[in-house]
Amino acid sequence: MTDVSHSPSAKDVKALRDRTGAGMMDCKKALTESGGDVDKAIEILRVKQGKRIEDRGERLATEGTVQSYVHSNAKVGVLVEVDTETDFVARNDELVAFAKDIALHIAAAAPEYVTEEDVDEERRQSELRVYEQEAADKPENVRAKIAEGKLRKWYETVVLLDQPHVNGDKYDGKTIGQLLDEVRAKTGENVQIRRFARFAVGQ
Repeated sequence: MTDVSHSPSAKDVKALRDRTGAGMMDCKKALTESGGDVDKAIEILRVKQGKRIEDRGERLATEGTVQSYVHSNAKVGVLVEVDTETDFVARNDELVAFAKDIALHIAAAAPEYVTEEDVDEERRQSELRVYEQEAADKPENVRAKIAEGKLRKWYETVVLLDQPHVNGDKYDGKTIGQLLDEVRAKTGENVQIRRFARFAVGQ
């Protein structure tokens, strides 16, 4: 029986995702169903997704690669750090290509944060207040839902993992977070996009 009263925090969802490599929404559902019990949530994920799920515990991503992208006009450039658990995976051609593709995306989409957890709480609340005011003329019982929906759309403009990759044809509209999940599943490692820096002439 799902405990719909339990609403896991974004931090808890990310922590479970890092431990299992499962998708963000799957982790959220599992935590809701388990009432916030992490071990039980991992069990739920393993039952639903089988061998693809593994408890990585506190395995740290301490190796990695830094890749770059400079736009053809030489006015926009990006450095991105993608971390892995082993040097072997860090040097893997597919992982390097993934990091380069992420750098290209950042150059085009200009995100400000890697994850939702990185968003400053004051800014998050400020955005939410604006959306709540915009929904003030709607029935009271749907205002919060409308504001939350608008906040989710805003995340897509500023949070890297929430953005669909700019090369929609190649990646079929998948978000950077979904592509990261695929890399984790393929490598079996706790791959992380740790940080990025975007440079634009005149900005």
